[in-house]
Amino acid sequence: MYKVGDIEVLQCAPSSLDSPSAQYQGCNPGTVILPTGHRKDSNHAEFAANTILERDIEIPLRDGTILRADVYRPKDFDGKVPALMAWSPYGKSGQGFLTLDLIPGRVGVPQNKLSGYESFEAPDPAEWTSRGYAIVNVDIRGVFDSTGDIRWFGTRDGQDGYDAVEHVAQLDWCTGKVALVGNSWLAATQWSIAAERPPHLACIAPLEGVSDFYRETFCRGGVPYTPFWGFLRSHGLFGRNQQEDVVGMLAQYPLMNEYWKDKRAKIEDIQVPAYVLASYSSGLHTVGSFRGFEDIPHQNKWLRVHPTFEWHDLYKPEMNNELQLFFDRFTKGIQNSWEQTPRVRVSTLNFHKEPEVNHVFNDWPVPSARPQLLYLSADGSLNENPSPSTLTLSYQSDVSAMQMDTNTEEIQFVYTFQHRSHLVGYSKVILYMSCNYHDDMDVFVQLRKADSAGKTLQNINIPLSDLQMQSSEVETVNCLKYLGPTGILRASHRKLDSHLSKPYWPVHTHDREERVEPGEIVRLEIGLWPTGIVFDAGEKLVLKIAGHHMALAEFVPLRGAFKAGNKGRHNVHMGPEHQSQVIFAIVHM
Repeated sequence: MYKVGDIEVLQCAPSSLDSPSAQYQGCNPGTVILPTGHRKDSNHAEFAANTILERDIEIPLRDGTILRADVYRPKDFDGKVPALMAWSPYGKSGQGFLTLDLIPGRVGVPQNKLSGYESFEAPDPAEWTSRGYAIVNVDIRGVFDSTGDIRWFGTRDGQDGYDAVEHVAQLDWCTGKVALVGNSWLAATQWSIAAERPPHLACIAPLEGVSDFYRETFCRGGVPYTPFWGFLRSHGLFGRNQQEDVVGMLAQYPLMNEYWKDKRAKIEDIQVPAYVLASYSSGLHTVGSFRGFEDIPHQNKWLRVHPTFEWHDLYKPEMNNELQLFFDRFTKGIQNSWEQTPRVRVSTLNFHKEPEVNHVFNDWPVPSARPQLLYLSADGSLNENPSPSTLTLSYQSDVSAMQMDTNTEEIQFVYTFQHRSHLVGYSKVILYMSCNYHDDMDVFVQLRKADSAGKTLQNINIPLSDLQMQSSEVETVNCLKYLGPTGILRASHRKLDSHLSKPYWPVHTHDREERVEPGEIVRLEIGLWPTGIVFDAGEKLVLKIAGHHMALAEFVPLRGAFKAGNKGRHNVHMGPEHQSQVIFAIVHM
């Protein structure tokens, strides 16, 4: 029986290793040499250095659990090398269901650019052994041939990572310096492992990852978001035993409790240097990445906000070169130019033009950002002064939504920029809302960019030259297109957490329901995820409010799967007594 505090954790079976989608290669401990020029097959990239592959080594944990890992290390390197560890639930070294092939155009990363030995969302060993590093691809507890039951984030997973770091550091080929690296789940777990402070952990590189599983993605704003995570639970994880049934846990425990609190990483306890990556295009990680950077309590941290999608950025040569500088500095002690790297670099999106890359700042949120307050008006405008009369607009809250940017029943408010402006950072809305015949509301908000004629725009995340597509061929999924930042709040979850909230970012307790009486007007404070958008003079900012999620679905099969718990019409109130408003940050470049 697995418990978090006094709460027994529900279990369910992961996918079977017998499934063809597992791409199971068997447990085959042993050592082979992959010579320079070795290819997995003719469709993949070759190794740039003679590499020793140790398959399925054992990593013992404190409770007797045995993890399996593949180690790739340079054969001809003189002396010991540091380890770059990828802590993954998906299957190591090319095993598992998840690959870039799930996305049209492979997000601009051709198969022949990678060796096929990389774990999903992890560095490519063929690239990094030539740079003087070992890649350690770990199957976490319960995954494939690692024993135990699969755990989804939290303190226990962090403790497992602590044990793995310390074991790898003692291996005879390792210098005793271990770094963590990876994207998405592989980034999210780094927060928890680093917070445990393993002595031989030298640095971390969380390349976009959630940091508070309940609040940021799984039950964002108090609204369950089960299509993606349910898909991952049922199809993405493989093992011989059991896994945490997070979908079942949310159904049984919809409010914040000890179990969900344990899945908020204690980032304030992290002591090691950190290279933090973020983007706006992720539907899962954006706010967690920024929160991670903000809450690390020291100054040996760097934030880069790139303008594409996480998987596209992960394998770019310039990304590998930059990461090597970071790792060389903190795992090898090389006195290079890394510490002259700007503390914060932020890219901004133009939508219809090339992005502006790497604006330099000394902190995040940007210290020079100026808050802009605008009031909602019944004529559909956003104004610097509140409406002088009491007015109400409404929308039907329970229309079917496919998350394809084609939905109806979205009320809009528009602001026209008089001067070229950069919207950079967090935004939030304060809405006064009611529902005539129901006791709760799921409210969704979004900021969009429109051209001077009022046409709302979509940003294509990946350069068309990398996708090898025309713009009309790009699929409307969030990996490939970004619409704008979103916010979500269930009205009964509107209570703010005064300890976790920041002036620019409201955080809700989610520890109780405060139902809304039919016709009662309630104040909702909703944070929108950080963004960076350029507006030329005459272009427009559009605030949308609706009863459905307006971000794009992650994958085509998930379209229409996210159902909000709404009924009837929702009303947005404006005027002297109910000053519904939006606040965003403008940075002068």
